[in-house]
Amino acid sequence: MIGVDLRALTQPVGIMRIMAAILTCMCFSLVATVGYVQSPYWAWCMFTWCFCFFFTLLILILEFTTVNAKLPFAWEDFTTGFAMLSTLMCLSVSIIYPTFFTCKTCYRQIGASVVSWVCFGVYAGEVVLTRLRPSGQNIGFLSTLPGIMKMLETFLACLIFMSLETGEYSSFPGLQWCVAAYSLCFIFALLIILLTTAQLTSFVPFFDKVVIVYNILAAVMYTTAMVIWPLYSFRNNKRPITCASLCPWDKLVVVTFMTIFNVIVYTLDTVYSIRLVFFVSNE
Repeated sequence: MIGVDLRALTQPVGIMRIMAAILTCMCFSLVATVGYVQSPYWAWCMFTWCFCFFFTLLILILEFTTVNAKLPFAWEDFTTGFAMLSTLMCLSVSIIYPTFFTCKTCYRQIGASVVSWVCFGVYAGEVVLTRLRPSGQNIGFLSTLPGIMKMLETFLACLIFMSLETGEYSSFPGLQWCVAAYSLCFIFALLIILLTTAQLTSFVPFFDKVVIVYNILAAVMYTTAMVIWPLYSFRNNKRPITCASLCPWDKLVVVTFMTIFNVIVYTLDTVYSIRLVFFVSNE
């Protein structure tokens, strides 16, 4: 039977989730009153605030009604992972939105930017609280270092997709390979997260070793993209003098840096996974 658990709303984590839901609602409401802007960065900001608001509210409702105890996956792992992902997403929009969409007289945009930074602080506080577990208590995949790196890999891939423009890569096979590498790595990283969170890894033989093989391939694919993307994108392509904010050339730079960051993350993920499977597990 479904009951009611008031502690879900009165404990520190619950209070921070209520604050996060209110703040994200304020953000997308303020931005919505300004009007639509045709930009993938604007769409990412609105998606982030709406996504965080919806799932934060959903988590509150499920915990308040105790339905979360009946779900077929590790609930604590899911909520911790969501808090970490929301922290990253709110950090990105707190930088992107004021950079591209505010001005000295844009008061609602400035207000949304300030509230977004506060929201980032709230989600970061929730991560700290959920990570403070008693010694010896089991933690799920998303709360471990490999899980955190998997979320970071998918998050950086989302920033890359947001900055891609079809016209920039459709005519160059090399850049098309880069986009294919980004897409394949994103799909498989997301699949690993879903399988692990849903506790379905037992149905995949040698899952840990499969993940290691994937990490190695992903690191190699991203390394090729790190070389090919700037080589093709910036060859005979200097920054236009008329390039203002949201310039397509600047998006090429964003993709380049996000690719470099993901190469580093995938490399660290590969090294840590090999150490965990072949060395720590044999001790």
